[in-house]
Amino acid sequence: MKTITIFTPTYNRKHTLPRTYESLCRQTCDDFDWLIIDDGSTDGSREWVESLGGKTVEKGLCFDWMGRKLDGEDENHFVIRTSQFKIEYVYKPNGGLYTGYNVAYTTIKTELCVCIDSDDYMPDDAVEKIVSVWKSRPVEKDYCGILGLDFNVVDGKPIGGYFPDELLECNEMDLKHPGDTKEVMRTDLMKKVAPMEGFEGEKNFNPWYMMMQVLDRYPMLVINDNLCWVEYQVGKDSMSQGIWRQYMNSPKSYAKHRIMSMKLRHNSLANKLRLCAHYVSACIISKDKDWLRNSPLKFLTILMAPVGVLLTLVIYYKNR
Repeated sequence: MKTITIFTPTYNRKHTLPRTYESLCRQTCDDFDWLIIDDGSTDGSREWVESLGGKTVEKGLCFDWMGRKLDGEDENHFVIRTSQFKIEYVYKPNGGLYTGYNVAYTTIKTELCVCIDSDDYMPDDAVEKIVSVWKSRPVEKDYCGILGLDFNVVDGKPIGGYFPDELLECNEMDLKHPGDTKEVMRTDLMKKVAPMEGFEGEKNFNPWYMMMQVLDRYPMLVINDNLCWVEYQVGKDSMSQGIWRQYMNSPKSYAKHRIMSMKLRHNSLANKLRLCAHYVSACIISKDKDWLRNSPLKFLTILMAPVGVLLTLVIYYKNR
C-alpha cells in the first residue's frame, strides 16, 4: 500500500484537471495514489478521466449528495491504473466541496492524505518531501500530519510568507500565519471526525470543520517548503470572491461551523469574540430562534450580538 493519497474534489474543472494530473506524473516519488471525487460535473470530466487508461476495477462504493456511503456498488466508482500511479474516480450528485471530503475520508486507505484542488497542482518533489519527513519523524510524539506552504502561481512566492526558520513542529491552531497552508493529515484521525453532516441546499459548509477538530488536539510537523501551487480563480469559479454570497446562502452551515470553532481549546479571546459575532449573524439569516441556547459561549454571544446585527446588514448590502 502507498503512503499517501492525493485527493481532488472537482466540479466542472475539466479545463484545469489535466494540469493537476501532469504534476502528479512528474513526481520524483511514486509512493501515492490519486483519488478524484467528481461532485456532479457535466463538462466531460468523467470522460477525460476514462481516457487516461483502462479500468482495473469497474464498480465501487456509491454515495449520496452529502457524500454518505450507500448500500451496494455502481459504475460511478472505478479504478484506473496508469503506468505511474493508481487513479480512483468517484462520481456523486452535486453537494458542495465538503461532501467531496466526506467521500475521501470514507474511501482512502493510505496512512496519509492531502487535498490538492482541481485548479491547483503539486511541485515535482512534493510527495518525496512529504514521505521523507513522515518516515523520519520522532516516534515518541503523536503527530496528526505535516504542515507545508501554498505558493502563488502568479508571483512564485509563499502565500503569507514563510514559516519561522526554527519552526519544526507546531499546533496549527496557535500558529498565526497570515496566508494559505497545506495540511497533510493522518487518515485514521480524519475518519474519526467524518462525515460532516450538512444541510440540504447549503453547499458552502467549509471542510475545515473536520480538520480543526483534529488540529486542535495534535501537533504537526512543519515543512517550510512549497507543497502546492495555487492559482486563484476569478468570477463564478472563485470561492474567496463569493464569500458574502456564501454567508447568505449557507447560514445554518456557518452557524454550525462557528459553534464548533467556539469549543476549541486553542482559541484566543479575540477570535472567540469574532466567532460570536459571525454566529449571531448566521442565526439571524437562518431565522434560528434558539441562537442563544445553542451557543457554547452565551455571555460573549450576548456581548457581540450588536456586532452580529451590523454584520448581517453588511451581508445583506453586499448581496443586494
